[in-house]
Amino acid sequence: MDDCVVLIADDEKEIVKLIGDTLEDEGFKVLKAYNGLEVLKIMHEKERVDLILLDIMMPGMDGMEVCKKIRDTYAGPIVFLSAKVRELDKALGLEIGADDYLTKPFSTIELTSRVKAHIRRDRRQLENRSVSAKTSVLSFKDLKICLDSFEVWKDGQRIDLTTREFQILAYMANNQNIVLSREQIYESIWGNASYGELNTVTVHIKYLRDKLDPDGEYIKTVWGVGYKFVGRPESK
Repeated sequence: MDDCVVLIADDEKEIVKLIGDTLEDEGFKVLKAYNGLEVLKIMHEKERVDLILLDIMMPGMDGMEVCKKIRDTYAGPIVFLSAKVRELDKALGLEIGADDYLTKPFSTIELTSRVKAHIRRDRRQLENRSVSAKTSVLSFKDLKICLDSFEVWKDGQRIDLTTREFQILAYMANNQNIVLSREQIYESIWGNASYGELNTVTVHIKYLRDKLDPDGEYIKTVWGVGYKFVGRPESK
């Protein structure tokens, strides 16, 4: 992964140095920021950032606010770093657009594995989209999923989803009527189930339902097994 660029944002310079040295040893190129404004400046000036490691508790503009500001224009993985361990804090981070949440203190081995897994997954998705233009739109009775533009329309209204919410929906819709376990969904979207928290899938499914499917028309829970997508294909 010698050509991959990781942006590390944390007001604790020792942590930035530790993470930076670790990732550089693995062949990553590293960019460093110590507050939210520096993150915004780098994202404005830099052509490409493959992944962002974003501390939540930064002075001035915290990581949550930074994530909200960049998420509409940056589709790559964002991993929050935080000393907060409450499930509510993790759920909030995922809701506003983060892809993962790593609690301090963490091991550099786990951090590196998650970074690699997220980047591998994003690259596979880019490759898959480039060779599958013929299936770029999944159409159902009142739902359209545009795979190449990451847009979802229901009853003619656009539904705003985070990147991971969209990826989960597209994966499930491509496997219509197949029951998918949380492990399968995590492995497909995040790329490394061994280090992930499966509750991440549950949280994303909840927010996806709240935005798209409050009546449970499309996403069904199969208790003790997982979830399945049951939308009816659009009549030709």
